[in-house]
Amino acid sequence: MTESDAVDLIHLEDVDGNRCVVRVTGRDRPGVLTGHDILRADVLASADFVDARLELFLLQGDLDAWQRDLARLGPGADATIGGDRGPSLAFHLYEDRSLSVTVDDPDHLTATLSLRPRETWVQEHQRRLERVRETWPSDVVETAPMAYAWRPGRRR
Repeated sequence: MTESDAVDLIHLEDVDGNRCVVRVTGRDRPGVLTGHDILRADVLASADFVDARLELFLLQGDLDAWQRDLARLGPGADATIGGDRGPSLAFHLYEDRSLSVTVDDPDHLTATLSLRPRETWVQEHQRRLERVRETWPSDVVETAPMAYAWRPGRRR
């Protein structure tokens, strides 16, 4: 996978130069049942006090949770992605439509960025999620606990 093949699942920036990007770069272990549907991503966070790049692994369940969080996100609400396996991002939308993004990597850093994204950022991110799912569709099904098979009709 080349950099040009990457898809930004999250791309938030404001006029002050604060930026948070989650760039999906491909499958973790393509062709291997237990790793095929795990997606690799880079978290890029920058502001006047931080410039960080972290590696993030996303499961299909992470994408499902992100979709649910985006659908119900409104002033005073939160959304998250990642977490129990490494870095996580937590988003809090304020009444004035400003957004705080906390990037937390238990082994490296915790930083909170304040952003003023465009009014349409939630809808844009729903489209970004769809693009990630179209680019790397789920090809594996769990047939029983810890037992996996290729999804019928998967594209190769």
